[in-house]
Amino acid sequence: ILPFIIMFMVILHLFFLHETGSSNPLGVKSDLYKIPFHIYFTIKDIYGFMIIMFLFWIINLEYPYIFSDPDNFIPANPMVTPIHIQPEWYFLFAYAILRSIPSKLGGVIALLMSILILYTLPMINMKFKSFMFYPMNQIMFWIFINTFILLTWTGSQVIEYPYINISQILSFMYFIYFLTSFLIMK
Repeated sequence: ILPFIIMFMVILHLFFLHETGSSNPLGVKSDLYKIPFHIYFTIKDIYGFMIIMFLFWIINLEYPYIFSDPDNFIPANPMVTPIHIQPEWYFLFAYAILRSIPSKLGGVIALLMSILILYTLPMINMKFKSFMFYPMNQIMFWIFINTFILLTWTGSQVIEYPYINISQILSFMYFIYFLTSFLIMK
């Protein structure tokens, strides 16, 4: 039922967005340029929605296996975990951190901390709103983004010699970013 509620809220949002318009954060007077196109935009959005739903139904009903992974059709062996079993792509960075720590408990704690620490980012009390005039923060941010991408990549690789060491170094860099960013912000 939740997808239908979300779909209803999207339709309601689009309807009221086209009826009243969006907010004007700059405060620029735009009444002169307003033209009552509400019904045209609403019909255009409904038409686009119908096309997307039609394509969605065609893919799901006519070609259901087009996006499936061929490894899912290998007969199961309960004694061996298949190599292709790994988390979704958006958790691969945490999976790499989990695998980089030799102790099981330490790996699970690091995995949880790697996800929970992301919730602290909005709570940082920044003295500035933009990185535009702070080149050191820009450099640190882009190093963090690259570390995140590389952790995601190593999480998708097999558990072998070079990838474990790379994951350990990147895990250290991942957590060091948060420590140094808290120190710089103070």
